Amino acid sequence: MKVLIALFVVVFVDVVASQCTCNNMKWAKCDGDPCQCSLTFTPAIKQVLDCTKLIPKCYLMKAEMYRARNNLTTRSIGGKPVETAFVDNDGIYDPECENDGRFKAIQCNGTDVCWCVNSAGVRRSDKGDKNIKCEPVETYWVRLELKHKDVAVPLDAAKLKTGIENALLERYKLDKKFVTEVQYDKDGRVIVVDVQKDKKERVTDLSLMTYYMEKDIKVKPLFQDEKPFEVSVEGSKVSMENILVYYVDDVPPTFTMQRLTGGIIAVIVVVSLIVIAGLLVVFFLARRQRAQYSKAQPREMETMS
Repeated sequence: MKVLIALFVVVFVDVVASQCTCNNMKWAKCDGDPCQCSLTFTPAIKQVLDCTKLIPKCYLMKAEMYRARNNLTTRSIGGKPVETAFVDNDGIYDPECENDGRFKAIQCNGTDVCWCVNSAGVRRSDKGDKNIKCEPVETYWVRLELKHKDVAVPLDAAKLKTGIENALLERYKLDKKFVTEVQYDKDGRVIVVDVQKDKKERVTDLSLMTYYMEKDIKVKPLFQDEKPFEVSVEGSKVSMENILVYYVDDVPPTFTMQRLTGGIIAVIVVVSLIVIAGLLVVFFLARRQRAQYSKAQPREMETMS
């Protein structure tokens, strides 16, 4: 009888433990009664999570940096929606987070070199020292440029839009009202999705969706079940092979020439020199023509007299 009771207790504990998981974050450690889950930032710092929601991007980046340091597993149409849109070219860093999981406006990655970021944690200024002045800036518009894998039958654009809206709602809990436009180039297999909120809205964090989505498509899903991101179109599952994300803030970024690489600067210099040389040639040709005209004019007057 005692053996049966012991076996029952073991089975009950296993069932309870299996239910104590964080479905939205596979790196989370969960235990206790009631169940509590946390992410490890350092051996001494663990962030308690609300696993009923997507985990803030700032927390995910800190956890990813910790895992990377400890050799753990981590990771046509379209184009810029506006001239001030920009992509995240810096990759991950070890961010400083507010108590609610949002990014602090100034980031230094544990160094004396600092820069300003938007609400998505993406650098939006040149790098400077710790005296750099940064104000909170909200990303209110995100453009997702997706490329889907080959499909047997061409996709219907209207039904693809519905499938995209449903997938973003189901997987990332993004309300359909934020999907303002979906464009489709069937020849290039490119899908461009504009996700936009009011400039003054500060509740919806669009970076939650973009970070999870980039991991889904480029690396491995952050969700516990690790199911791939797919869009259902007329009963068929459409998978993605690439994604590019553009960010548009409520205040334009403040990049200067420092952001440009040496190669780009060299091209600008060469083009500028060519333009200047061309202008000089035009100037000297015009000057020469005027000189020839002034010499010829007295001779004509002598002939007439």
